[in-house]
Amino acid sequence: MQTKVVKFGGSSLADAEHFRRVAEIIHADPSRRFVVPSAPGKRHKTDTKVTDMLYRFYDMVRNREDAAEIDAYFDKICDRYFSIINDLGLQYDISGELAYIKNAVFHASGRDFAASRGEYLNGLILAKYLGFDFIDAENVIFFRENGSFDEERTNAVLSEELKKYAYAVIPGFYGAMPNGTIKTFSRGGSDITGSIVARAANADLYENWTDVSGFMMADPRIVKDPPAIDVITYQELRELAYMGATVLHDEAIFPVRYAKIPINIRNTNAPGDAGTLIVSEATGADPRYVITGVAGKKGFSVINIEKDMMNSEVGFGRKVLEVLEDNDISFEHIPSGIDTMGIIVATAALAGKRERITNAIRRITKADFVEIQDGLSLIAVVGRGMIKARGTAARLCNAIYSAGINIRMIDQGSSELNIILAVEEDAYEAALRAIFDEFVK
Repeated sequence: MQTKVVKFGGSSLADAEHFRRVAEIIHADPSRRFVVPSAPGKRHKTDTKVTDMLYRFYDMVRNREDAAEIDAYFDKICDRYFSIINDLGLQYDISGELAYIKNAVFHASGRDFAASRGEYLNGLILAKYLGFDFIDAENVIFFRENGSFDEERTNAVLSEELKKYAYAVIPGFYGAMPNGTIKTFSRGGSDITGSIVARAANADLYENWTDVSGFMMADPRIVKDPPAIDVITYQELRELAYMGATVLHDEAIFPVRYAKIPINIRNTNAPGDAGTLIVSEATGADPRYVITGVAGKKGFSVINIEKDMMNSEVGFGRKVLEVLEDNDISFEHIPSGIDTMGIIVATAALAGKRERITNAIRRITKADFVEIQDGLSLIAVVGRGMIKARGTAARLCNAIYSAGINIRMIDQGSSELNIILAVEEDAYEAALRAIFDEFVK
């Protein structure tokens, strides 16, 4: 029998009705053996995610707010879980767990501990409802002293633990530090847990269930009714995820990528949809499209540097990059000419450092001119179908030109898998639509 690891996001486990839907999905396929749940998400637009409620509860305690208000707020958290249990008709008392959590936070348990309890409690309830065993993530997922994820220890311990169970629930988002305290991944970290469990279980497939039917070829908030991507490679996904495609936490890719385990993004509300399959390698591209997808984001600046004979000065680029390194700033792209260099960086990274950076570059390189310009957006056009496809760059430039938009920078990766371009922020949406219309519509 195959082994599938299935992860369900907060929107898929927001209330009892969603629990029933999730149970139907799991029980429909006996190979869905290991389940990774998130904390309950929003039940409606004005609702609050349980993780956010737990963060708020922790802050109220730390700030020593009114005791009655703290108690009332924690009762709201309890009510979320009691509602799920009661609506499911479960005979299951978690009041002791809730009392322990409340007491622990009052006695200086960390912020990560408080936040992780959303997944922990949801995992307990889901395991009870499914009739599965429960494995506490703090016993099988480990972090090092410096807070980094201990991949090899985790894989060794978790692999042995999973062999003991035919079916089990492992809550997402957290693990344990060497001293036993709880440590969480970044927000959305249940995706990472699912990937870690899939690797440890040597799964045939990692199904990540959410509230959309896979990745879209473009942002549906900007482009009307973009088609779903049927198959995408890990490399293509990395390019699109970095540029803002956020259906899956980008760090969730690595554990399964190394093990060559495919990921299937599925929709809990439309389980019949095939979703998007993420694979290590694909034998070919979708014959309908040259590109796999287009994504982008705003919030970039360019550091413009000019100096005569820059190209013949050995070490010029290294000096500039050392200034960025000294200020803890990474760069996105470096378009350059004979006497010019542009360094594109995230605008937010420059906060409080602009004058220091420009002065340091002038001093170290003796540049004739240094200036920072804001208001750029980056767009990535990605697709394995672009490899050796003639005229792709020309079509891209013509689409942007026809839309009356100026290209500030264009760069094609050595793999020919992607083309990155920069445009003014106020032209971002129009540029994205122009590219989509050229290659997809």
